[in-house]
Amino acid sequence: MNNSPIHILLAEDEPSLAMIVKESLETRGLKISLFADGKSALQGFTKGNYDLVVLDVMMPEMNGFEVAQEIRAQDEEIPIMFLTAKSQTDDVLKGFHVGGNDYIKKPFSMEELIVRIHNLLNRKKLQQSSEQFRIGEFIFNFPQQRLIYKNNEPVKLTHREAHLLYHLWNNKNKVLDRSYILQKLWGSDDFFSGRSMDVFITKLRKKLNQDPTIEILNVRGYGYKLIIPST
Repeated sequence: MNNSPIHILLAEDEPSLAMIVKESLETRGLKISLFADGKSALQGFTKGNYDLVVLDVMMPEMNGFEVAQEIRAQDEEIPIMFLTAKSQTDDVLKGFHVGGNDYIKKPFSMEELIVRIHNLLNRKKLQQSSEQFRIGEFIFNFPQQRLIYKNNEPVKLTHREAHLLYHLWNNKNKVLDRSYILQKLWGSDDFFSGRSMDVFITKLRKKLNQDPTIEILNVRGYGYKLIIPST
């Protein structure tokens, strides 16, 4: 049994905030490796073994989006969270597009940060423990984040796409409550999170469109419904 503490890479260029976050997380039994700029954070990631990455967006050398993109090229599954003072929709969506799994706006409480960290770690654990499922003519391999249509080449899903599809599948032919899934995967049901989820739903529809019997319906005012024909 592996009793090693959870190891988190933290990249934050504001010294006082960095130390507050580092010390608060360490008091909760987490191991923190702190970096003050994007370039050193990326180098540290390459050399280390981490369970989760927390990146400030605005950093010298490389910004958080650039670091996340490079990390995703090396590791498709590790959870990535952004710390950001930015709240524009395009900035939030960009974070998800480059491979981020969550974001938290400054100023934030340590309690909120810790809850979000544990949510990401729990999602990772769920993904590792789950198997594969049939969705119409697709095989959905949740641990590998892949959709396989008949004998075609697998279609790669992002971390968030895989979790969103898992929850849709788990509630197949029923309405998946919009607020519930926003809180579960985004940690908030605010406007920015809602816009982001709509983008991910659109992406999933495109990836599932090889099987015309599958639909993801928008049930206005309630949420989404994954329609799968009975077999």
